[in-house]
Amino acid sequence: MQLLILRHADASTSARTDDLRPLSDKGRQQAKRVARFCSENGLQPDIILTSPYLRAEETAKIVAEELQCEWVLNAFLASGMMPFAAMEEMRAFLRFGCVMIVGHEPDLSAFAGTLLGAGHLGALRMRKATLAGLEVDSMTSGGAHLEFLVPAKMMGKE
Repeated sequence: MQLLILRHADASTSARTDDLRPLSDKGRQQAKRVARFCSENGLQPDIILTSPYLRAEETAKIVAEELQCEWVLNAFLASGMMPFAAMEEMRAFLRFGCVMIVGHEPDLSAFAGTLLGAGHLGALRMRKATLAGLEVDSMTSGGAHLEFLVPAKMMGKE
């Protein structure tokens, strides 16, 4: 399975609670840039799974709209996701050829690092709107290899 890991785009710093922070104008542009990059490079997820936090949901919606694919909220992707629990949840999606997940740091880096067998702390750093592509052979520690890691700023201009 190809696993696309996307950190949510830039978000506003003002909201009643952290989970309700919407994307900023910059974040909406970043999400559009990611969507265009995916489209131009043949990265077509069968499904997008997203954290229920507003900034991640908005990022996923923008990408899904451009790529014309389904997106689904998944509680396991909320801030605080643990790598081995995420692997267990992701096993249900192994039937898909390509899955994108949208979430938060440091959770996504820890998850990717664990899948790569590189340990879960500090192996990768995913800035906002960074997209990683992994080829997953098995949902286990060391069961994947990195195909690419591209920050939004390197995905072209508007």
